[in-house]
Amino acid sequence: MIIAIMSCVSNMATLITNAPDFASRAHKPKDAVWPQIIGIPLGFSMVSFLGIIVSSSSTVIYGEPVWNPIDLLGKLLDGHPSGATRFGVWFISASFILAQLGTNIAANSVSAGCDLTALFPRFINIRRGGYVAALVGLVMCPWNLLKDSNSFTSYLSAYSVFLSSIAGVMISEYWIVRRGHYRVADLYHTGRDGWYWYTLGINWRAYTAYICGILINVVGFAGAVGRTVPLGATRVYQLSFFTGFGVSSIIYCLLNKFFPTPGSWQPFEEVDESNYKPRERDHVMEESDDDKKASAASVDVKEVA
Repeated sequence: MIIAIMSCVSNMATLITNAPDFASRAHKPKDAVWPQIIGIPLGFSMVSFLGIIVSSSSTVIYGEPVWNPIDLLGKLLDGHPSGATRFGVWFISASFILAQLGTNIAANSVSAGCDLTALFPRFINIRRGGYVAALVGLVMCPWNLLKDSNSFTSYLSAYSVFLSSIAGVMISEYWIVRRGHYRVADLYHTGRDGWYWYTLGINWRAYTAYICGILINVVGFAGAVGRTVPLGATRVYQLSFFTGFGVSSIIYCLLNKFFPTPGSWQPFEEVDESNYKPRERDHVMEESDDDKKASAASVDVKEVA
């Protein structure tokens, strides 16, 4: 049961770490809160429930559980299916295609585009970053991960080992270390007096906490891929998201306590201390000569009338 729960949590790990990519576009705090509170838990719960029901029903109908919906659609076409069955399979297949596009755009393309844009803003924008993510996704041959359910769940568990440590650092940074204080203006300059300069532009505290969060699960991960490891390491790995998240959070808070950074450990208040205000775009465009002539002509016509 624990393994199944962790697989579900690992499936949502990418959305947990990528949430700021969408929340940063919100105009008000509640615009980011309500979709995450209602949409993600409700949507994932419904999809998981339907998956359980369909897999259980396939055991009764075909004598074996069919966990892959694509394989189940293939079984529906065995024999001599009716026209209604073929249309239903086509409709469900088209829905899967649309769902895959939506999922990859939301969970992969946008996040990869934002990260690569932050790394190489002179050369890459969000669209180009999405193309890079799509190319890497094809090169890594993801269909090999779906050979069987064990490979898929092992991949999800390994996936959460790395993402849990990132989430632990991110959440600890905002809610515990910075306590809601931030400086938007400091994100766009490399001055040494900025909050995010850290040490030569590198936050070594975050990298140290991230690596520590991974290391606690490395031995158990080796056991998941076939190595012989102690039972305790396997148990820790079965809780990989929570152990990685907890260790990285604790290490990051301790490092910031002993090696504090500017702006840390203040009373909690969500405020931009730089008072940064984006420049409003000038939406007023000069009229062309043709537009001016047309306007003058319309005025003359009105005067004559």
